[in-house]
Amino acid sequence: MYIRKIDTFPLFYRLPKPYGDANGMKTYRTCYLIRITTDTGVEGWGECVDWLPTLHKGFHERIIPNLIGKPVLNRIQLVGALQKWHPRSSAAVSMALTEIMAKTCSVSICDLWGGKFREKVPVYASFQSYSEELDWQKHSLNEIDKAINQGFDKLKVKIGGKSIFEDQQHIVSVQKLLQGKISMALDANQSYDLTAVLQWQSLLATWSNLLWVEEPLDIKHINEYAQLRNRLTTPLAGGENLESVTDFIPILSKHALDYITPDPMHMAGVDGYRETLRLARNFGIRATPHSFDGALSRLYAIFAQANLEPWGKMGVDTIEPVEWDVMDNPFLNLFPIHPLNGEVSIPLGCGIGVEIDLDILAHYQWDGSSYL
Repeated sequence: MYIRKIDTFPLFYRLPKPYGDANGMKTYRTCYLIRITTDTGVEGWGECVDWLPTLHKGFHERIIPNLIGKPVLNRIQLVGALQKWHPRSSAAVSMALTEIMAKTCSVSICDLWGGKFREKVPVYASFQSYSEELDWQKHSLNEIDKAINQGFDKLKVKIGGKSIFEDQQHIVSVQKLLQGKISMALDANQSYDLTAVLQWQSLLATWSNLLWVEEPLDIKHINEYAQLRNRLTTPLAGGENLESVTDFIPILSKHALDYITPDPMHMAGVDGYRETLRLARNFGIRATPHSFDGALSRLYAIFAQANLEPWGKMGVDTIEPVEWDVMDNPFLNLFPIHPLNGEVSIPLGCGIGVEIDLDILAHYQWDGSSYL
């Protein structure tokens, strides 16, 4: 079985109302999907994210010509070669070839990976807390209240984009809304130094519903993370932008984090992503996937959590949650997967088990123009 054709689908959506985090305001969302078809007619979908002009040029001038005619059974070798010069593209190719193998074997992705431990995986509502409204805090509270009414019992809120005083004022208001009944994570997007983080210590110590504080420091500062972990009562999480299993080894070996947050679309292939999850288990550190940028990659993160061994002596149905983007983003509807009461049921059927919405795919096709 050989790769016969690769179709590409760059997608673009201009946000009518920008939103953002400590890295700044987002004015658009993008997505890049590929469909690989074999000489036997089997199709598989993949997804990656990057600057669309760079991705599109790279796929059509180098990646596609290199892959056409290659055997699907050489999936690991093909992905390994791609990751040396463009890890993001290798993530998409890895997903597509994995689905092709599952369909060829007439099994689901979970069964291809050895069988799932659970039928449902918990998710948490992920917010971009900042907006251009003058009363951005009130706007944030309204969005959080909507998610709670939709059944989410866990959520993640951004900090680090405003002054510490403003952010603390915001989170205190959020906690009043939650009344201790909803679990919450705080994500600073690597915006603080050690001294700034410690200004949160007195507040963090009073809140029993905190899941973790995510990337308060630059993820490269592993020693500082280890120090912070010994000083804070709240768990620490991070690692969404790391690209390989080996990138996580220093963090795991120094026990600098309580949770790692690998992203299947940022890592070089779903096999490397799953290897990272298993490595964390071996080090006794939990893994809660980052999956803000894509719908298909989020589905693969859910598959991987369904197949991940329980943490310690947790019940077989208990597993770390997966990030669920609740912001304005039409690409999240490309696949008919929706949470119910904060959980997602694993789809049945061969491959990914669901069909892509071709109308959404056609409607949001990027026209090739600059979008800055």
